[in-house]
Amino acid sequence: MSKKRSGWFSRIVLAIGLIAFLGFSIAPLLGGVLQGTQGRSTPTPTNTPSATTPDDDLKAQERGYKLVLEREPDNRTALRGLIDVRRQLNDVEGTVAPLERLAELNPEESRFRVLLAQTKQYLGDREGAVETYRALINQEPGNVQALQGLVTLLLQENRPESAIAAIEDVLQLAPQANQAEPGSIDVVSTQLLLGQVYAEQQRYDQALNVFENLSQEHSSDFRPLVGKGLILEEMGQLDEARSALNTALDLAPAQQRDRIQILLEDIQAREAAPPEETESGE
Repeated sequence: MSKKRSGWFSRIVLAIGLIAFLGFSIAPLLGGVLQGTQGRSTPTPTNTPSATTPDDDLKAQERGYKLVLEREPDNRTALRGLIDVRRQLNDVEGTVAPLERLAELNPEESRFRVLLAQTKQYLGDREGAVETYRALINQEPGNVQALQGLVTLLLQENRPESAIAAIEDVLQLAPQANQAEPGSIDVVSTQLLLGQVYAEQQRYDQALNVFENLSQEHSSDFRPLVGKGLILEEMGQLDEARSALNTALDLAPAQQRDRIQILLEDIQAREAAPPEETESGE
């Protein structure tokens, strides 16, 4: 088996630039969501004693935010502050309840529910994560972040057919949804995700068919060509892979070209490697 198959799904996601939360770190994600909120007028913990350690100060802030929330349970700024403090204290489990409340108070802010699903997954509550993702997708079928998260989780649970079905459900909704609200479902990104799942399952013919159809229908989009090139490389068709990636390189925006160039260099290195090195992955 080729060493290329290791981490295939994450590799192709990185290459074609889809939104992904693979291998996420919960702390940076929480920080990213909360960034920009702490500079607002924020309930400030009172009666904070002189802290002897950073954790003492954080725990004092936590008590302050909890006091605010006892008086004002729906205070969004205090909820964000509590999440941020608990994140810094590495109390990931303690962020769940305020995240759930923020998600309820901000139904239009899908990022809170995506983060809630990821937090539940991080804590081992996979069923809770699946339910959260599915609820968000039912409300916003075009939310690629939620769909990506759900698909990744289902694949980790060895449920590839469920992952494929989730993607196909969204694709079936797309014509009607996009007629009612143009662009509400990104069909290309959703189909790219389907190709990725086929690739991860080593169903290369089906993956290649998805990418080839996309490249024909969207000839100015470099992403299907990258997917096609990676599949062809995995199948050992290196000349065809190089051709697809070179075309993708010509079409890609400047910020993506370095990544594609690395993929081309990988092909060159693979061609130059002794056969036993390519097969053993040593």
